[in-house]
Amino acid sequence: MEARLQKILAQWGIASRREAEEMIRQSRVCVNGGVAHLGQKVDPYQDKISIDGKTVLAEQRPSKIYLLLHKPAGVVSTCYDPQGRPTVLDLLPSTLRTGWGIHPVGRLDVDSTGALILTNDGELTYGLTHPSHSISKTYRVVVQGHPPAKTLKNWSQGIVLEGKITRPAQVRLMENYIDQSCLEIVLQEGRNRQIRRIAEQLGYPVIKLHRTAIGSIQLKTSITAFLASGKYRHLSGDEISFLSKQIIRVPEDKAKLRSKINT
Repeated sequence: MEARLQKILAQWGIASRREAEEMIRQSRVCVNGGVAHLGQKVDPYQDKISIDGKTVLAEQRPSKIYLLLHKPAGVVSTCYDPQGRPTVLDLLPSTLRTGWGIHPVGRLDVDSTGALILTNDGELTYGLTHPSHSISKTYRVVVQGHPPAKTLKNWSQGIVLEGKITRPAQVRLMENYIDQSCLEIVLQEGRNRQIRRIAEQLGYPVIKLHRTAIGSIQLKTSITAFLASGKYRHLSGDEISFLSKQIIRVPEDKAKLRSKINT
């Protein structure tokens, strides 16, 4: 059965849908000896697909892998960094770093820490990062100063960023320190550096930002235990099922709906 080339490459675990599209734009992908174009439909069992001159066979597709990583500060949420900074893939064993097509689902800022999903399931990545999706993400955020209840209420109702109001969020005070405050924030969207930009705009800049959960998937492994910084674990069957159910309502790939992956 024919399907769009970028979708096939994502299903095979070669790259995320967005990364596959970029590979096609860069003329790295060929179909039956000819340079592929974006949106081209192929039959994976009839057409010969190659990447960088190397033929890719349907039977060579790797098994699906789903990981939860506790990202430390100073590590970038990409597969490669031109500045030479450590990436999230550097935290994985060599047996997982090559040949599997593992990549992060969304991003955390280099200075932020916490929960980040890694997978080679490009379709899952596309669904979870699609602009129509709204999986919740929970953060513990330390800000400078003591924002009053009115400010937190305004934040929860939506703040205008670059001319567009943010979706309603859960924002609550967890603890006050001498000159700082700890907040718990639950977002249903992920604009670029959204929490940091809002906090700065409101006059309470972020000191620390830590993501504790993605939906029901938590860094907390028991009442008192947490996944250690820099470590990863495989998602359970129930967690994978939870993620899969979250993307059922995401519409099929259409050019007018494509947008950049945000965090």
